[in-house]
Amino acid sequence: MSNSVRNTRVVVIGGSHLGRHLSESLTARGADVITASPRHGEHIDLADESSIKRFAEAAGEIDHVVSTAAMPANGPLDDLDAEGIRRAFDAKVVGPLLLAKHLRVTRSFTFFSGVAAWRPQRHRTVMATTNGAVKFLVEALAVELAPVRVNAVAPGIVDSGVWPADFLSTTADRNLTRNVGRPEDIAQAVLYAVTNPYVTGTVLHVDGGGRLAG
Repeated sequence: MSNSVRNTRVVVIGGSHLGRHLSESLTARGADVITASPRHGEHIDLADESSIKRFAEAAGEIDHVVSTAAMPANGPLDDLDAEGIRRAFDAKVVGPLLLAKHLRVTRSFTFFSGVAAWRPQRHRTVMATTNGAVKFLVEALAVELAPVRVNAVAPGIVDSGVWPADFLSTTADRNLTRNVGRPEDIAQAVLYAVTNPYVTGTVLHVDGGGRLAG
């Protein structure tokens, strides 16, 4: 499986640390990786259909698309605003629909959900809702786009350098695996989704059992 992306064209959307790690992992396995985001690499803004259309016209035929895009709108309900909520849905739901509409993809799409959908918390209502919507999005798109495959990866807490040590320790103690994720754990799940020709309409949970823990 390590060579199965060799000589394929893969678009990775999202400028996060995780997106960069995925791009490096795919490149190391011989893929021709195009990175895209509002600020890094090729320009694409999932809230702007015209930018998606321009990117699609320039990119031509693509084998795989991986979108790690997220725009959290966290906070108490009283503090939420409609614009922030719309941005969150643009990143996770509307944007992926427009990617599927415009990009000429021949093999697979992989989108990102998250453990927040299966373990909702106070002040994370929008995050839980948008991540949960991804589950139904990939099922519907898998039917719509077949035989192009559509899947999602739902990470738990990942030690990406942004979480404090005490939070990581507490999370590891709660998780069924007694650890937290690493970027390479998520990259392995993405590679599985991208390369397994018999998987579509599926959410791969990579959360150490965090969604099941009490």
